[in-house]
Amino acid sequence: MISNKNFFNNSKVLPIDQFIENVLYNKKVGYYSSKTPFGKKGDFLTAPGISNLFSEIIGIWLISTWYTLGRPKNFNIVELGPGDGSLTKILLKIFQKFSTFNQATNIFLYEKSNLLKKLQKKNINNLKVKWIKNFTSIKKGPIIFFGNEFFDAIPIKQFSHKKNLLLEKHYLLNKKNKIDEVYKKASGKYVSQIKRFKSLKNLKFIEFPKLGFDELNKIIKKLSKFEGGLLLIDYGYLTPKNKNTLQSLIKHKRNNLLDNLGKADITSLVNFKLLNEYFMKNNLKVKKVVTQKFFLEKMGIIERANSLSEKMSFKEQSNLYLRLKRLLDTKLMGNLFKVIFAYKSNKDNFLGFE
Repeated sequence: MISNKNFFNNSKVLPIDQFIENVLYNKKVGYYSSKTPFGKKGDFLTAPGISNLFSEIIGIWLISTWYTLGRPKNFNIVELGPGDGSLTKILLKIFQKFSTFNQATNIFLYEKSNLLKKLQKKNINNLKVKWIKNFTSIKKGPIIFFGNEFFDAIPIKQFSHKKNLLLEKHYLLNKKNKIDEVYKKASGKYVSQIKRFKSLKNLKFIEFPKLGFDELNKIIKKLSKFEGGLLLIDYGYLTPKNKNTLQSLIKHKRNNLLDNLGKADITSLVNFKLLNEYFMKNNLKVKKVVTQKFFLEKMGIIERANSLSEKMSFKEQSNLYLRLKRLLDTKLMGNLFKVIFAYKSNKDNFLGFE
């Protein structure tokens, strides 16, 4: 059993985002450093693992975006948090069918976990793909960044309003090596940062993605120099929740957040209203946030499924449409997952949002 001390950096108390960051990325016992979380034998499935159709649609969207941007001779694609690499593996197959586009593209995978990087390299095995830890090697534009279930996996801060005070949630390691929840007066810089966002106004309980914004700031810095944009697909909400959305999964089942530390995934729901406001404050244009169902259907996923099904046996067809249902059904992933595209370009006719 892993000792709770491993996740406290020789400290007795940590803000919860720093604590969760340690739980996920500690080099020896962190979740993403010590196990492969994907697939039926793992802890969760993402859309690329459910159906190749999802990855195909992302591929078609990227090609259509290249067309919208005027078919540039140099086109950089960056996948954020590529999981097991299965999405990029499908993209490479699709891109080969469009030779002019394929010649123009440079593909970069932005990955923090060394364990996942090894898995991706094994699955993809293609010299066209480069792995990066920052964006300094990308010297030209345009650049399209995209991430599926990237933002939810970045730890968040949590705050609570008590009387006229803003308190930040921390975890404390007690003398019995158990973890207690404590609230401390929030630092002035977080009070002022939170006040900047209208979407966080009048909430008694606030989830604030400080580490997530740190990541997005790097992307925005790059987009300040080059044409391009950022496509994010994730589970989340548009109406502020006013409650704790942190969740933990192990072997596809809900887990108490402080149980199985280092063995279970920890994520939170993404506040898309806040993301939208953040992008606009950083001088990016933003397409209307739509559901995954809306985006995939607008991009032709049903027509693609119907076309593929014509050459399939009944059993294969059943499997195809069962997987498609999981992506589109409003009670499954269809409405829970949202899609946002923030961009810097004088072009606006990007597909999938109208």
